[in-house]
Amino acid sequence: MKSLWNDQEAATYQGDLALRVYTSRLLGRDPSLVLHGGGNTSVKVTETNLVGEAEEILYVKGSGWDLATIEAAGFAPVRMNHLLKLAQLPSLSDPQMVNELKTQMTVATAPTPSVETILHAILPYKYVDHTHADAIVTITNTPEGLDRIKEIYGDRLVIIPYIMPGFDLARLCAERFAAEANAQTEGMILLNHGIFSFGATAKESYERMIALVQEAETYLQNQEAWEIPQRSVKTSDAPIAKTLAQLRYDVSQVAGFPVILKGDRRPEILNFTQREDLDRISQQNPATPDHVIRTKPVPLIGRDVQGFAAAYKDYFANQVPQAKEPKTMLDPAPRVILDPELGLLTVGQTAKAANIVADIYRHTIEIISRAELLSRYQALSQKDIFDMEYWDLEQAKLKKGGNPPEFTGEIALVTGAASGIGQACVESLLKRGAAVVALDINPTIETLCDRPDFLGLTCDLTDETQIKNALEQAVQYFGGLDMVILNAGIFPPSEAIANLATDHWRQVLGINLDSNLILLRECHPFLKLAPNGGRVAIIGSKNVAAPGQGVAAYSVSKAALNQLARVAALEWGSDGIRINTVHPNAVFDTGIWTTEVLKKRAQAYGLTIEEYKKNNLLQVEITSQDVAECAAALCSDLFAKTTAAQIPLDGGNERVI
Repeated sequence: MKSLWNDQEAATYQGDLALRVYTSRLLGRDPSLVLHGGGNTSVKVTETNLVGEAEEILYVKGSGWDLATIEAAGFAPVRMNHLLKLAQLPSLSDPQMVNELKTQMTVATAPTPSVETILHAILPYKYVDHTHADAIVTITNTPEGLDRIKEIYGDRLVIIPYIMPGFDLARLCAERFAAEANAQTEGMILLNHGIFSFGATAKESYERMIALVQEAETYLQNQEAWEIPQRSVKTSDAPIAKTLAQLRYDVSQVAGFPVILKGDRRPEILNFTQREDLDRISQQNPATPDHVIRTKPVPLIGRDVQGFAAAYKDYFANQVPQAKEPKTMLDPAPRVILDPELGLLTVGQTAKAANIVADIYRHTIEIISRAELLSRYQALSQKDIFDMEYWDLEQAKLKKGGNPPEFTGEIALVTGAASGIGQACVESLLKRGAAVVALDINPTIETLCDRPDFLGLTCDLTDETQIKNALEQAVQYFGGLDMVILNAGIFPPSEAIANLATDHWRQVLGINLDSNLILLRECHPFLKLAPNGGRVAIIGSKNVAAPGQGVAAYSVSKAALNQLARVAALEWGSDGIRINTVHPNAVFDTGIWTTEVLKKRAQAYGLTIEEYKKNNLLQVEITSQDVAECAAALCSDLFAKTTAAQIPLDGGNERVI
């Protein structure tokens, strides 16, 4: 581990709080120190309030902020005088503590101060840094962790036994620090939790953290417990999408809501999941209390989800009677699944949540593996985990809750998604909380969106092999499939039947009809396993009901696709899959409608371009977004009892009516 401090960079950060931001971001750049909002930093400053009084203020990281990207607004300013008085109280419940912290902020709109705010306040240093450094956690999560820490650091660090974050921890640290700190004290270790460093300047505190963690890493290296041996692992290229979809369905049933299931089968992961002692080393608790809520108390080995649920419910039933107050039970679904063949699978209500669990558990794998090389991995007790998982503050978050977007935890596939109606469908589904797989023959689809709930795949839908490969990739990426929007197609140049070439005819039907048949057929096994039932929305055409001259191939292909949807609705209703069609007309904000084409068509009708765009009974313009919103609505609960419907979206077309 090396210091990332750069004098030129640091010079651009003026003032104590700005430098606090800078070194916090330096810590956040290294995932072996902090992950996804973990860790805390603070700085003590003197400010003059509105009535001219000088006040000492603690700026501490606020809840919900990530050190890697934190800004000055991410620090909560809390009055030090009150914090030090709170630290003297004999007891204080955590909900009371949070209330006191919030009422003592000098900026009402600042984020909620960290639950470790009082702990930061009682440490007599201007800058305080706290991380969950992997190397420290590795050493302390062994039976002789305390002795090893003393061996490494001597009396330069104050060592605090594990206690759950909150007021009790702050009180204990205040007592132990007052009794044990000396002129050589550089930091503090919280066993099974992490490490603190301090300093008079931002640079001193930051670089102390780096130096202290480097000592731990060097110790592990000297003990031959750093490099993780890579064994020969068994791998297979056989498709696993159907297995994953079934597993996701089972997990969703246990959870009570749809989930995203993310997979990782890299060799270093299989190296862990194929260990002979996996049952022992993995069936302990997370490496730090910070990871409890995200990863569940115990990972699930294999695929016996129902068995896991039963065991978790038994565990809960055995623990609840010991609680002073009724607790809200978290869903019993696992967050981590370890399988010799499938590797590491992580569960979340969103792709982002599943990714966070994956990042945390990949670090946990390294911690466990190194602890085993050093001695033996020994995590927190089951009681400590229960106390953390059913902590008052976590219970408050559950009750506060709020309803997630309607498609949260669900996965949608959109074809022809690089532009026009397809791109609008992607945007609409993402807005509704779905994870989206977007297919298009245009490679730009792969970079259409940069977010964890989007996967863009280049795919020629006239190639059956490419369709199968795309679906395998999609299910391996998100775990299943709930919705399909069939949008891809072509609108060829006008050609009278008398002049219609056979190749032209076959090309149009191949893209507009045959490819959709293959896609529907290949999606069927996954749609059957959609937790809330599979849904298909087909982008049809006004030409199904009212064909036009010169577009025989297009009109016939869309009419045939419409009939295919009706037959599929008949056949798949018993599988809980519903299929509905929207028939748009005159959607002019797509690639085929250039200004020149619009001008010619408008002139043919004796209209201006604007009049031509609204040439319908309601005199409204139909946009790609209108079509996308309708397609998304067809996948929503609004149409939960509707299948084989055909909805015109044309502003009222006389020929259709």
